[in-house]
Amino acid sequence: MVDTSKGFTIVRNLDAAPEAIWTAWTDPDEAAQWWHPRDATTPRDTVEIDPRVGGRYAYTMVNTLTQEKYPTGGVYRVVEPHARLSFTWGDPGDDPDDAPVVTVAIEPLGDLTRLTFDLQGVDGEPGDESFYDGWDEALDALVEHLGQVAVHG
Repeated sequence: MVDTSKGFTIVRNLDAAPEAIWTAWTDPDEAAQWWHPRDATTPRDTVEIDPRVGGRYAYTMVNTLTQEKYPTGGVYRVVEPHARLSFTWGDPGDDPDDAPVVTVAIEPLGDLTRLTFDLQGVDGEPGDESFYDGWDEALDALVEHLGQVAVHG
């Protein structure tokens, strides 16, 4: 069972519509563009997303400096389009019942949209060069991606 005493939350107010944020999390073409920290990539051919309760997702991050690969995946637990997404997060072969759980809440705030990212099951804090910093950098990449979508979309 996941240790819910461990975890952290990152909140961002984004200049993007809830639908655009939702698509960035659930469309494999878009997720491949941002679903990784700085100094990593996510090759599109490694991304599979089945965004329904019980559906699975998988992707592989590749460190651009060392070429080390980090397969990641899990199972969707909550899927409320344009509002909430919850999924297990870890090695694709791990037991989902023992994996950390990510919950993404999307809340319209008028011209902006609040994205609340919550990870339960692992510790993290700013400057840890691990879970917190990795997701913080990935969310930075999401912001950049959404800006490009808004300009080119």
